[in-house]
Amino acid sequence: MMTLEQLYAAGRKVVIGSLTFAAEDIIQFARDFDPQPFHLDEEQARHSVFGGLCASGWHTSAGWMKCFVRFWKDEARRLAAEGLHAPRLGPSPGFRDLKWLKPVYAGDTVTYAVTLLEARALASRPGWKINTLLCEGENQHGEAVIRFESKVIEFT
Repeated sequence: MMTLEQLYAAGRKVVIGSLTFAAEDIIQFARDFDPQPFHLDEEQARHSVFGGLCASGWHTSAGWMKCFVRFWKDEARRLAAEGLHAPRLGPSPGFRDLKWLKPVYAGDTVTYAVTLLEARALASRPGWKINTLLCEGENQHGEAVIRFESKVIEFT
């Protein structure tokens, strides 16, 4: 079984996918999870500090996870086709420094990426590691919209 460090050198940024935020999706997510006026109503959003309908920060965070899960499934299939076994990942014991850097407006496309920062063996669990990842997203203009550092357990 390969390790994350063997697959992705520390410091190497890997694009994991893109997601376009349609107005309908922004409103539906807001109805379910973050019912603030600037996420729910285009007219009220125009008169808010954002000046237009924008996605909840939690929606942009969930978009990162959606892209990562899809990316990781594709990577596992790719490696299997090469006769290799992908490391088993998850769950995450947490994240830190979550920053929503710019609003994500209706129609924006966010491209998400991940960078391995560190892989640390767990002395208490032989064969387990804690990986530290930098998780990021940029809009279609190349502007950073989200950034956070996440931990993920790796089982070898």
